[in-house]
Amino acid sequence: MENQGTPKVGREWTTVPKEPIVMSNVDNLRVLYEDNHIIAINKRNSDIIQSDISGDTTLCDVVKGYVKYKYNKPGLAFIGTVHRLDRPVSGVVLYARTTKALNRLTNMFKYREVQKTYWAVVKGLPPLAEDRVVNYLWKDEKQNKTFAFNEPASNRKESELSYKVIGQGENYTFMEVYPKTGRHHQIRATLSSLGCPIKGDIKYGSRRTNDNASIHLHARKIEFIHPVKQIPITIIAPPPEDVLWDEFLKISLEKPH
Repeated sequence: MENQGTPKVGREWTTVPKEPIVMSNVDNLRVLYEDNHIIAINKRNSDIIQSDISGDTTLCDVVKGYVKYKYNKPGLAFIGTVHRLDRPVSGVVLYARTTKALNRLTNMFKYREVQKTYWAVVKGLPPLAEDRVVNYLWKDEKQNKTFAFNEPASNRKESELSYKVIGQGENYTFMEVYPKTGRHHQIRATLSSLGCPIKGDIKYGSRRTNDNASIHLHARKIEFIHPVKQIPITIIAPPPEDVLWDEFLKISLEKPH
């Protein structure tokens, strides 16, 4: 049975969601790919990767419960966290099922051997329809917010991503984003600095929250060489059920890119 209680307000949720929140659990977990070494999940935008003040169960713990139940494992199943998504973001999250896979995947992310594609629904238009952006990010720990600058400084980290405008709806722009680095709130801060805040992301300039406390940022695709089998793997996550995501899907299918 799905958990439809409203979680406590955590670091990412500054207001109580207006809609009932559905978090992943062992029964409704959306598995995209699974073998003896890795497992990929389509994260709901209510799931948390790291524990926070809300006290909600992490997605990693849910995956542990799923593996333990499915394979009737005695004791706790090993699941290693490889990378993270912000709580209000949906999409592909990759976990390791063995220490060997964890170590290799961690290095692959570290050395940028994993290709990530995000979808974003934003307000406004970026300066160019397609571009590569290098900027310098500073994180304000108190606000848990990142600020983008054009010039380097000792307390700033270099950030790089590319983007492409896929299409436009009546009120929003649909963008595909390809991050090269993996900085804190990198896509959110960078798109905001380009005058294109993500829908629902009031922390970075959106005027309104989404009723379910999500933002319209989705980890659409991840591509890498399997850490053990050494074969190319591509994992694609369907976006949440939503009118704008449906429109994005339609445009992406119509327009080759």
